[in-house]
Amino acid sequence: MLVVAVLLLGLGRRSVPPGHRVPHRGSMAAAILSALGVAGVALDRPVLELSWIPSLGVTFSLRPDGLSVPLLLLTALVGVVATALHLHPAREPRPEPVDLADTDPTSPIPVVRGEDVPGLATYHACLLVVLLGALVAFLAGDALVFFIGFELVLVPMWVLVARYGDPGSDREGAALRFLLVTVVGSSLVLLGILAVASATGTTDLAQWAADGGAALGRRSQLAVAAVLLVGLGLKIPVFPLHTWLPWVHATAPTAGSVLLAAVLLKLGTYGVVRLVVPVVPEGFAAWSPLLAGLGVTGIVWASLVCLVERDLKRLIAWSSVAHLGFVVLGLATGTQAGLQAALFGNVAHGLVSALLFVVVGALKDRWGSADLDRRRAAVREVAPRLGLALVLGMAASSGLPGLAVFWGEIGAVLSAWAPAADRPEGWFRGFAVLAAVGGALAVAYTVRVLREVWAGDRLEPQVPDAVLAERTALRLLGLLVLVLGLAPTLLLGVTAPFVEGVLAR
Repeated sequence: MLVVAVLLLGLGRRSVPPGHRVPHRGSMAAAILSALGVAGVALDRPVLELSWIPSLGVTFSLRPDGLSVPLLLLTALVGVVATALHLHPAREPRPEPVDLADTDPTSPIPVVRGEDVPGLATYHACLLVVLLGALVAFLAGDALVFFIGFELVLVPMWVLVARYGDPGSDREGAALRFLLVTVVGSSLVLLGILAVASATGTTDLAQWAADGGAALGRRSQLAVAAVLLVGLGLKIPVFPLHTWLPWVHATAPTAGSVLLAAVLLKLGTYGVVRLVVPVVPEGFAAWSPLLAGLGVTGIVWASLVCLVERDLKRLIAWSSVAHLGFVVLGLATGTQAGLQAALFGNVAHGLVSALLFVVVGALKDRWGSADLDRRRAAVREVAPRLGLALVLGMAASSGLPGLAVFWGEIGAVLSAWAPAADRPEGWFRGFAVLAAVGGALAVAYTVRVLREVWAGDRLEPQVPDAVLAERTALRLLGLLVLVLGLAPTLLLGVTAPFVEGVLAR
C-alpha cells in the first residue's frame, strides 16, 4: 500500500498528469490486496516483534487481538469502498482540466472535480496513506507504534478536505480546524503515553495492561486518564469537543467522509479501550461518571440538532456524534456487557455511517448541494437503488431491531442501568433514561429525512441512480448491516475474550 501511494504521488507531480484510470485502478488494487492480507491476519493472528530503539525499550510490534481484528476488517472493507468511489462521479458536463501552470502559487488550492483532472493521483495516494496509518494503529503492540499510525492519517486527511473538498464550502477553513483539533489531541495523547512509559519503563502495550496502573499512584492515574481522555475525546469526538466534525464532514469529498466516519473516529474509541481502560483503571473509573454524562449529553444534543439541521450531510455527521455517545456510555459503565456493547456499536456505526455517507455523497453530487430546504424529486422514484439504501441506513441509524446499531445501543442503555459496583448507580440510571430519550429522537429525525428525501415530490426531473461502484459498495455495506443485526454473536464472539481479559485484571 505504501509503495503504491508513493508511486501515485510521483505520478501526481508529472507535468502531464495520468488519466483517471491509472490512479483509480492502482489504489483499488492496493486496497483489495491489503484487504486480503488483513483477512489472513484476522484468521492466523501472526505477531511481529522487531527491535527498533533498544535504548528506549521501543519495539516495532504488530499484535492483532480480539479488540483490533474487527476494526482491521472494518478498515480494510471501507478502504476498498473509498478507493472504488469516483471523485464527484455524477457532475455533467465534465469540466475542463485545471491548468496549474497559470495558477499563482499563493492562490487557493485549485478545485479538483471530475475524472481526468490534475491531482487525482495525489487524491488516491492520500486515501491509501490514511488506510495505512489506521491499519498500523490498530495492529500496534507498542504505544509509540500506535502513535505513529495515529499521526500518519493527519496530513493526508487534511489534504483530502483542503484540496478535494466541496468548493462551495470553506474547505480550507474546515481543513485547518481539523488539523488544529487533531494536533491538540495528538499532543495530549503523546503526553499521556510518555507519562505511562516513564513510570513503567516500557512502551509495550501488553505490559502496560498487565501492570494495571500499579506503577502509577492514584493521583498520577487521575492525571494521565484525564489527559488521554481529552486527547482521544477530541478524536471520537465527545461532547463538547465535537464541533469540528459536522463542518469537516460537510466539506470533505465522499470518500473522505466515509474514511473519517468509519475509520478515523474509531482511532479515538480504540485508543480509550487500549490506552486508558486497562492501563489506568482507577483513573478511568473516577472519570467515568463525567464521561458518561458527556456522552449522554452528546446523544440528546446531537439528536435535537438533527431535527432542525438543513444540510443532509451535516445531519448525518450530527447523528454520528449521537451514536458515538452510546459507545462512550457503554465504555463508562465498567461492565462486561457495557464494554461489549461499546465495541459492537463502534463497528456498527462504522458500517452504517459509511453506507449513509456513500448515499448522501451520491445525492449531493447529483443535486449540486445537500440543502434540505429545496424541494426535490422523490428519491424512491427517480433513484430507487439510492432510495432503498437510504431507507436501510436511516432505519439502522434509528436503532431498529434486526439491524446492526440496535445491539450496541440497547446494550449500552441496559449496562448503564446496572453499572459496575464502583460507579454511582443513581447517576448512571439517569444517564440510561436520557440515552433512551435520545434513541426516540433518532426515530423522529429518521422519519424527517425519509419524508423530505425519500418521499420528496415530483418537481424536478430524474437524476442518475447509483453507478456500479456505488451499487457494489452499498450492497456490501448493507449486507453486513443486516448480518450483524441478525447474528450479533459473529462479532461479540470475537471481542469477548479480550473484554474478559481486561475486566479480569
